[in-house]
This record gives sequence, C-alpha cells and structure tokens, in this order.
Amino acid sequence: MKRAFDLMLALSAGFVLLPLVLAVAFAVRLTSPGPVLYWSTRIGLQNRHFQMPKFRSMRIDTPAVATHLLDNPTQWLTPIGSFLRKSSLDELPQLLCIIKGDMSFVGPRPALFNQDDLIALRTESGVHQLVPGLTGWAQVNGRDELPIPRKVQLDAEYLKKKSLGFDLKILWMTAQKVVAKDGVSH
Repeated sequence: MKRAFDLMLALSAGFVLLPLVLAVAFAVRLTSPGPVLYWSTRIGLQNRHFQMPKFRSMRIDTPAVATHLLDNPTQWLTPIGSFLRKSSLDELPQLLCIIKGDMSFVGPRPALFNQDDLIALRTESGVHQLVPGLTGWAQVNGRDELPIPRKVQLDAEYLKKKSLGFDLKILWMTAQKVVAKDGVSH
C-alpha cells in the first residue's frame, strides 16, 4: 500500500510541479557553470547503493563529503544554493527516485556512501530494512542540526511506528518545516 501511495503521489506531484522544476533547472543553469543536477551515490534499502539526483546547490569543485564535514560550507554554495537548500527545492528531482522505487516519500534520509558511522548505526538498529525517504521522522525533529546517534534513534523509532497515518503526520510536519525554513543549517 505504501508503494502505491508513493507512486500515485510522486506522479501527481511531478505533473503539478513540472513548471516549478523547469524554472529551478533554468535558474541553476543560468547562475553557475556545470550540470543542473548533482547525482550522488546514496545508501538505500538493505544498504544497496543507488544514484540520487538533486538540483545542484554547490559549486562543481566541492569535495564529495557530507556538508557538515566541510570547512565553511557556505563558501561552496552557488549564488542560489542557499535558497534552494532552505526552500528544499533542491530535493525535487528525487521524485524520480520515488517513481523508480529507490526512495519513498517517508523514511530515513539516504546516507551518503561514505558516511560509514551512520550506515553502521542504522544497520545495527535495523533501519537499513527501510526504503529511504524524501523526508522522515528525524528530518522533522531536527534535520541538519541532529547528531548522527540521535538521527538513528529517531529512524529506529520510525521503524517501530511506521504506518500510513504516521507517514501522513510526517508529511504534514515536513510541509510546515519547509514553509518555515526550519532546521536547515546551510
């Protein structure tokens, strides 16, 4: 049932948001050199790798590490990068991953392939059994501001409580956080 919900919502959102997606793609292309999309290797269900797209918010010479590991992350942002991140518009291309089945609307955010500490803790707590999400319980409870052990604790809590009702609650909370630009550090 969750997969059917994800597919229906992703296709509907993709159709409705197509003009916005095209406008953001044009803005990214216009304001910085390089490709419109940034593809990163992420960890999915059962710790399998998949390619996740985002609208590029950082310069093309940015090191491939988690943003919080960069010295002065703001120096790497494109002219519209901060806006894309704070508005979460950089996440729109992930609708493709939801349609493909690599992601869900709700689940733990997919780890970067080199976030060994996060991957190990998620595997230890069984979270690797979940399809990663565009948003999740950890996202609405702190997002970038949470230390990794707390993120995993919240992801494990989601694993125990997961249901369509809980997913709808998380989606509602996500919409509120995005509008308020809450929990984004760069």
